[in-house]
Amino acid sequence: MRFGIFYEHQLPKPWNDGDEARLFHQALEQVVLADRLGYDYAWEVEHHFLEEYSHSSAPEVFLAACAALTKTIRVGHGIRQVIPNYNHPARTAEGLATLDIVSNGRLDFGIGEGATRLELGGFAIPAKEKRALALEAAEQIANMLVMDPYPGFQGQGFSFPCRNVVPKPIQKPHPPMWMACTNRDTIKVAASIGVGALAFSFVDPEEAQAWAEIYYGIIRSDDCVPIGHAVNANLAMVSNFSVHPDRAEAIRRGQEGFEFFSYAVNALVAHDAIPGRSTLFADFQKSRARSDEEIIAASKAAARNANGIGTPADIRDHVRAFRDAGVDQVIFLQQAGRNKHEHICQSLELFAAEVMPEFKAEVAEREARKAAELAPYIAAAMARKRWMAPLADADIPVVPASRAKAQINEVLK
Repeated sequence: MRFGIFYEHQLPKPWNDGDEARLFHQALEQVVLADRLGYDYAWEVEHHFLEEYSHSSAPEVFLAACAALTKTIRVGHGIRQVIPNYNHPARTAEGLATLDIVSNGRLDFGIGEGATRLELGGFAIPAKEKRALALEAAEQIANMLVMDPYPGFQGQGFSFPCRNVVPKPIQKPHPPMWMACTNRDTIKVAASIGVGALAFSFVDPEEAQAWAEIYYGIIRSDDCVPIGHAVNANLAMVSNFSVHPDRAEAIRRGQEGFEFFSYAVNALVAHDAIPGRSTLFADFQKSRARSDEEIIAASKAAARNANGIGTPADIRDHVRAFRDAGVDQVIFLQQAGRNKHEHICQSLELFAAEVMPEFKAEVAEREARKAAELAPYIAAAMARKRWMAPLADADIPVVPASRAKAQINEVLK
């Protein structure tokens, strides 16, 4: 089992001078700590204009800082908005390759499309076309990362001439590709294009097992036709995360923030928004059904807290259930709402000391067994891939000079 941490950079109002800077710098401190403690991934989302919920609009900057400050933890776009109106595919490819170089080959590339009118409308993206636009762009980004030169493309969302997109990434053929998934339908899409599934929905282990069966069933089937130049067969599930020796204290430290995360995901789609005047956190507090103390009282009768909030023993059982369901990575959402920096760090340390060693000890054998079992299916999937034809040297178009030779000579006189 692999373990990741995940950032939206949530900042509930009221805001004070310095709050955003403090949020980002504390997140960097947390990533440095996670690297030292042996966590495997640091994932960063990309969202735009989603006040309070996500101030992470430039993940490439944050992840570059993470890469510079760490040694072994992988840095992941979880996800990068790939539709051309957000980020031109060539610019995305250039940024990915550069970040892979800066991180010494530690980059993972998750693709996404956005869901809210604040984002889609801000960049004039038709909601009904976003999935097709994202998949088209993602396939061409993979081609740009690999092909020398990239032959050019005429598509639904963008057109681009023949160019050699540089630099090229360290990881060959390119960094592992993932896709944001929120339900069974998107799990099917991720498997059908041969990318990892970043499951950003809070599901119980039983539902996680159903998702794993669907995902790996498609990976093993003729329906898997890779979009990239390699198959990344992995399923990651997001989880709440607040760990303390006293379960009640773990709930006090983390429960409200994670409830806000879930509330905001729905509200940003279902509620009207007034830019610059958001009251997301205040609205959430008014709507909250139970207090922390009521939740604590209800949890005392439970054998374990099954949502990622609790004692090390609670969290150990929680992770075991996901492992046994077929999940490859648990991504901890440790920064949500008003969760405190010092509490996040204490949770990371306690989990690493008391829970992580059991799962680290088995990861190499588990992954080797999985790789051997999936190898023939992945080979068959790659044989089905629709490859972009490279250009013969004679067919590479000449790019005309900006000025005729006679004009240049005249300028140089």
